[in-house]
Amino acid sequence: MNWNKKDIGREMIREITSRYGCDALTASILARRGIIEGPDLLFYLEDDLRYLHNPFLFDAMEDAVDRVLDAKDEGEKVLIFGDRDVDGITSTTLLAQALTDLGMDVAWRVPEGDDPYGLSMAAVEAHAAEYGSLIITVDNGISCNAEIARAAELGVDVIVLDHHNPQEELPQAVAIVNPKLKGSSYPFPDLAGCAVTWKFIQALRFGMLELYKQHICLLNVRPANEAYVIEAVKVVNMAETDRITETIVPGMVSISQTRLLPFLQGQQIFVWDAPMQKKQLEKIFGKGVEFNFLDISDEISREIPAVRGMSLLKLKDLSRIGRYQDRPVGELDGFLNIFVTFMQRRNALFGKRESEELQLVALGTLADLMPLRNENRILVKRGLQAMNEKPRAGLAELLARQGLTGKKIGTADISWQISPAINATGRMGKPALAIRLLTESRQPERNRLSEEVVQMNSDRKQLGADSWAVVEPLAKASLETYSSRLAVASSAGIHRGVTGIMANRLSSCFKVPAVVVCFLGDGTAVGSMRSARGFKLENLLEPCADLFIDHGGHAFAAGFSMPAERFPELEGRLRRLSADIVFPDVDEEGELFVDAELPHDYITPALLELSDRLEPYGEGHEQLTFLARGMRIVTADIMGKTEKQHLKLTFDCGKYKWPAIFWQSADRLNRDFSVNDSVDAVFQVNRNVFNGAEIPQMILQDARRS
Repeated sequence: MNWNKKDIGREMIREITSRYGCDALTASILARRGIIEGPDLLFYLEDDLRYLHNPFLFDAMEDAVDRVLDAKDEGEKVLIFGDRDVDGITSTTLLAQALTDLGMDVAWRVPEGDDPYGLSMAAVEAHAAEYGSLIITVDNGISCNAEIARAAELGVDVIVLDHHNPQEELPQAVAIVNPKLKGSSYPFPDLAGCAVTWKFIQALRFGMLELYKQHICLLNVRPANEAYVIEAVKVVNMAETDRITETIVPGMVSISQTRLLPFLQGQQIFVWDAPMQKKQLEKIFGKGVEFNFLDISDEISREIPAVRGMSLLKLKDLSRIGRYQDRPVGELDGFLNIFVTFMQRRNALFGKRESEELQLVALGTLADLMPLRNENRILVKRGLQAMNEKPRAGLAELLARQGLTGKKIGTADISWQISPAINATGRMGKPALAIRLLTESRQPERNRLSEEVVQMNSDRKQLGADSWAVVEPLAKASLETYSSRLAVASSAGIHRGVTGIMANRLSSCFKVPAVVVCFLGDGTAVGSMRSARGFKLENLLEPCADLFIDHGGHAFAAGFSMPAERFPELEGRLRRLSADIVFPDVDEEGELFVDAELPHDYITPALLELSDRLEPYGEGHEQLTFLARGMRIVTADIMGKTEKQHLKLTFDCGKYKWPAIFWQSADRLNRDFSVNDSVDAVFQVNRNVFNGAEIPQMILQDARRS
């Protein structure tokens, strides 16, 4: 197995450490991962919610907020329609609770049993029959054209909050909030459905403030040699909409000859240090020109005492967010940054309620395998922090059932023990059970529901084991048919609830994209697809779109439904398409990427603190991997409950002796290395919790004699 540690320049490391204030080891790890630009580094080195993107950067966010505020004012009946997976369950829970807290008449619904994915005709017609007038889809809806058209016929408006890839024709909804829309102005496309939903909730709460839709202008004048620079930025809903800069020599032009009057007209103008601003404007235009502005520096200083008495020049130099910008930060930028922070604090936009909500956002983001970059990192990190401080109702009971109470919860705990349990409710056709657990106010009932969820997960595991016995031989036999580039398994003996799990397992097993299809009693075939080696599934889906009743998903995980009688046509097309599959990524199996080589002095429990700082780990940001040389094996034991197949080692690393686990490697003892040998090893670090005590340990990826 090849160990790959990328070479990086010392000058780059010095620049990162000096500019962004991190230590050299952290800087080298990030540089090896290609994270070297300020806007990217921000989300690895900071976790303040202030750095999240403004929800009003979504093009249709105001339309969505206005429609829900109208529904609130008019007392309309609102239906939230979600999905059966963790992302859909958390999205539904978040919005249902938020609208209920606003006193709205709200109901929720998710697909049960063998219901298809997405908003259904039955749900639309039932809501209309109950005199409902608004439906909000969460984690679905972007492909529900016919259902949304039917809603319009019945006088029901639909808002779509989704994150799946849109098709060519968009549904005729009142508003579509989706970061993947073509031409979207939202700066990050890879939010989970629950994050899109939470962004909407944030925007909705802002929509109830006096600030909503107010046109505010921040104005600043500063000297520049023999001239003055007048700069102004327009802000609506705390998002920048426009800015101008005029450089003027005093006495050379009148104000009517500049762009200032039309730009400032109709704006509420704020300045920092009004006496100074007025004095400079008089020098430029004379005393006959009056500006109507308010000095906001005292008000901001009361909320943020640390900035009292500072000039904007000093303020911009101290701006933490400014250091990560990819362009020089000016005084006006510093003014805008502190103004937004002030407004967020003054209106308590991020409090206890939001901490509870972020726990679900973190859960859904991890479960839906969203890439852990950009603002997803802050959403997940802050959600995990809140979960460790005080788990929200429903989640606390589930953590207790899974033996995680009192343990530091990380991404691995969520991915292995919490997400599968919640997901099992949807796979077994009862996602409403999980929503009831997360929204139930009575403790005894939450205890009962959590027990039911855990039992359902056990049932799902058994179902998966039974289905694998059907799926694996079918897929293996299909490889020859599909040019060894695609694995397909289809059978009436496959349970619908595990098609996604089976497809994922097949793609991992055979290293090719996989399709698993089950046949339902109503004459429908339902399939799940998972990618491998960087292949984008739309290359298989789109050429077959005319065969599907519905289809959608992401580039690497997707699904479809279709009439069962047309499945042979799908097989034929997949045979032809598979012959042309090209894998864009180099197959790097057998190569380990090393983040840092450590001398023995660095191999201390402090490594866990470094690992914690760069949490969360997951899609696109794997656990840190280290290399150390010349570690002496002090003890070695073979372990395993049934078959003796794993190794438990102890390394002498100088100051500390480290326990290490080497999975599936019992046969290497006394063959590749022995007790008292010095070895070089590639490893990750984690905590082994036993009887309430946390013990640092290594998880070996590979080892060889020094």
